[in-house]
Amino acid sequence: MDQKIMEKAATLIEALPYIQRFNRKIVVVKYGGSAMADEELQRHVIQDVVLLKLVGFKPIIVHGGGKAISRWVGKVGKEPKFVNGLRVTDEETMEIAEMVLNRVNKSLVAMAQELGVKAVGISGKDGMLLRVGKKLSGGEDIGYVGEIQTVDPKILYDLLEKDFLPIICPVGFDSTYHSYNINADDAACAIARAVKAEKLAFLTDVEGVYRDPADKSSLISELTVEQMKELLASGQVGGGMLPKLQNCLDAILHGVSRVHIMDGRIAHCLLLEIFTDKGIGTAILHDEGERYFHEEN
Repeated sequence: MDQKIMEKAATLIEALPYIQRFNRKIVVVKYGGSAMADEELQRHVIQDVVLLKLVGFKPIIVHGGGKAISRWVGKVGKEPKFVNGLRVTDEETMEIAEMVLNRVNKSLVAMAQELGVKAVGISGKDGMLLRVGKKLSGGEDIGYVGEIQTVDPKILYDLLEKDFLPIICPVGFDSTYHSYNINADDAACAIARAVKAEKLAFLTDVEGVYRDPADKSSLISELTVEQMKELLASGQVGGGMLPKLQNCLDAILHGVSRVHIMDGRIAHCLLLEIFTDKGIGTAILHDEGERYFHEEN
């Protein structure tokens, strides 16, 4: 018997307990970073999500579009500005951001539908999914950047029940129905909390969480809430990873069972992290949460 064929069978058997464990469970995938800039990687991510759906998961995609927004802001002769990692968003930038995010949104919908899955692209405005207030950055007003105040997940439950794949871009309304740009990590975490997702997967530009960011061999494959708190308190986590990890911790503390952080630049990273014993990123779980199967064997 051909060795490659046997390996394929072994891979499918390895995936079986995960398929059983997460069947009919909601999985939120936050999609952003460099994986969005490469069309082939985009296709791989959508293939992964479609596969999750077809084996019985209930996936929801929340996507960003930062690099594309910056490119279009540059095209109209404006300089993209950031304060503490958040985009300064005046009225004109907000208009550009919403147009770009909707364009990205519908291209992802098209990819999913090409693969035979019914997808619906919405923003946080639809069904009043995301209500926001103004988000300040270190006390500074940075324009139309939203702090999520409430999430009404009814539209998501309705779409999932009718077997649609929801694809969400992070734009919301304030109380006067003004549009606000929302950080995609914030949106993904708030949505995952609201639907009590079984998993929240972050596709990022890093391989996962490192004990020492300078040492690539110090990748942590699993973290409990207590270990995560210790790591955040240690001061070793810096840059854009700090708010991301804070968001992850927040999600776990509010009902999300497990958070995965993985490198979206690796083809099919989502399948490798969710369906294989070894995994390729970092999984964060409740202190009393189930360990991975490979730790039990």
